[in-house]
Amino acid sequence: MLLKDLNPGDRGVIKAYDKSQPEYRRRLLSLGATPGTAFEIVRVAPLGDPIEIRVRGSFISVRKDEAAIMEVEKH
Repeated sequence: MLLKDLNPGDRGVIKAYDKSQPEYRRRLLSLGATPGTAFEIVRVAPLGDPIEIRVRGSFISVRKDEAAIMEVEKH
């Protein structure tokens, strides 16, 4: 499942990243969104971009393109 497929209030764990977009992967890793980390979808903008998630107590905004490379497991 991909992050972009979740709705506000959903929780899960980051499983992996698609390696086709290394710059997006690098940015997300630097923000603390590492594989194995729990997260929660806080809100999604009306047109679906950006998505705000809570990771390790911080809120980060993820663009649609970035959300499309995040493989997650919903809990």
